[in-house]
Amino acid sequence: MNRYKRMALKALSYCGNNLKKNYKIYRKFTNAVRVCTRHGCKVTDREVVAGGRKVPVRFFYPKRKPTSGILIFFHGGGWVTGNIDSYTHVCSNMANQTKNTVISVDYRLAPEHPFPAGFEDCYNTTREFFKNLNLLNCKAEDITLIGDSAGGNLAAAVSLMARDRGEFLPKRQILIYPSTYNDHSEASPFPSIRENGTGYLLTSEKIRNYMDMYAPNKEDKLSPYLAPLLAQDLSKQPDTLIITAEFDPLRDEGEAYGMRLKEYGNNVKLYRMNDAVHGFFSLPWKSQYVIRSFQIINWFLSSYNGQSEELI
Repeated sequence: MNRYKRMALKALSYCGNNLKKNYKIYRKFTNAVRVCTRHGCKVTDREVVAGGRKVPVRFFYPKRKPTSGILIFFHGGGWVTGNIDSYTHVCSNMANQTKNTVISVDYRLAPEHPFPAGFEDCYNTTREFFKNLNLLNCKAEDITLIGDSAGGNLAAAVSLMARDRGEFLPKRQILIYPSTYNDHSEASPFPSIRENGTGYLLTSEKIRNYMDMYAPNKEDKLSPYLAPLLAQDLSKQPDTLIITAEFDPLRDEGEAYGMRLKEYGNNVKLYRMNDAVHGFFSLPWKSQYVIRSFQIINWFLSSYNGQSEELI
């Protein structure tokens, strides 16, 4: 990484401190800076009755030659920020680049709704779609779960609970720089927490603040549905693509999750985005990192049987 980019990142990393006190301000800032661009997509808003409540969802239809594929998307934001509006530019581009219909789930946010509220919204909404495939005009094998950061965590947790309860099981999941562990202190077993924990936008302190707001009860931090790496059994999971960022504190735990999934016999593809920091998936659609991400995602969607060459 060149030194000018490094200096800029270091300066920006100090923004957003005191998250526990100022998270509402940070929410407004995040929503304001992310322009609600639809990239020519047809967009419809609906509600899904799931788990006894109405969960808002937004459908994004690709503007050219749609396939039967469905991407159920869980947005990032540390379980505290972000919504279907702030991720409209991401999801509309995703629909156009993959030619899949994208469904963005507007799950409840912490700290007003701590764990497991947001996770339950994601699980229950996904279950409703699998139970009512006629709503999507697709087959179960056409559905892929996808999420970035906290959304990647939620996607992994939904797949684990789906296996545990036996109610449905996605064929594929795409986890983009996911959070998979519960310790982001200096005692973390993952070097990237210390190597990249300051000066690269997302800091280890911010991760701890997000997790404390999401899971204020210590016992909740021991749940595999909050920290998937804690799961005793990772068998029978979806074919998985994990994309990490070189200068991300969460890099090593995301890659460790992929390796553990492999140990349990699952098909897994890992790709580390060189010179990238956490959050690159939300950059403008012509960013080199976004372009490369969709090259990899499209490769995975068409070659998820584990027979193609390794990407890492």
